[in-house]
Amino acid sequence: MSTNAQLLIRRATPDDGLACHDLMWSSVTDLATRQGMPLEGTAAEWWRSNEPLQRLLAEVATEWWVAEVSEPRRLVGFARSIVREGLLELTEFFVLPDQQSKGIGRALLDRAFPAGHATVRSIIATADVRAQARYYASGTVARFPLYTLTGVPTGATHSELTVVPIDGSGPIRVQREIEGKVLGHRRSEHEIQWLLERRQGHVYRRADRYVGFSFLGRDGAGPVAALDPSELPAILLHVEDLAASIGLERLELQLPAPNEIAIRHLIARGFHFDRWINFLMSDRPFGYFDRFLPFSPPVFL
Repeated sequence: MSTNAQLLIRRATPDDGLACHDLMWSSVTDLATRQGMPLEGTAAEWWRSNEPLQRLLAEVATEWWVAEVSEPRRLVGFARSIVREGLLELTEFFVLPDQQSKGIGRALLDRAFPAGHATVRSIIATADVRAQARYYASGTVARFPLYTLTGVPTGATHSELTVVPIDGSGPIRVQREIEGKVLGHRRSEHEIQWLLERRQGHVYRRADRYVGFSFLGRDGAGPVAALDPSELPAILLHVEDLAASIGLERLELQLPAPNEIAIRHLIARGFHFDRWINFLMSDRPFGYFDRFLPFSPPVFL
């Protein structure tokens, strides 16, 4: 669909994956530099470490649109979203800095993040004021900050819970039931299998009752959830112990601001706040974020 003689808004194809990643890298590094927090690495280095996640996002996308100019031909923006049981999440939305304020972002959001497409719409948004303005215009509200807490994992902490690996249909069913109760929307079975191929998954039991779950791998941590916030310290002790056992020198976790029990627990264990802060935005409240830690890196819940 042409919006003028030189701009084309079209559905993306798998061949657009690398170009979208490079566009994301350019946009994020520009924002980080403007905010005085320059990021390390090159687009090629980021692709090597993020390629599996980028391919997952392409596979599970409900909507994926790109903006392309013809002279010279190049992508100048893209937006991608997924649906999980009535939750529409905008996973990525980027427009090159020199192409902003031209209506490209609005055209992409209209297609990838439409109102009325799901029960709830949400975004993990950066603090960029231009993006915030666009998201408010699309009908969402900033609910709370999402912090990144980082620390050196210490082993031999020994959680008091019974730890059960997610290695079969029974533990997977437990994980999905807990996620449905805590977040209100479960991720797809395809996403769970992708997680288990790259991260160790566990469910936790106190006496005869399952109380939570976690995922952790060398590529990142999360999601983590508990039916009651009071169970999070014991769960996080196991996550930290596992991180140490697989040789992680740094453990990075995403913490919703309402999750005070987990934040205080991690601070007491020597974790510190990263300067980069995101925001959970949605068009209506949902979930229990005082007992949930999202997927890291923070592209979706």
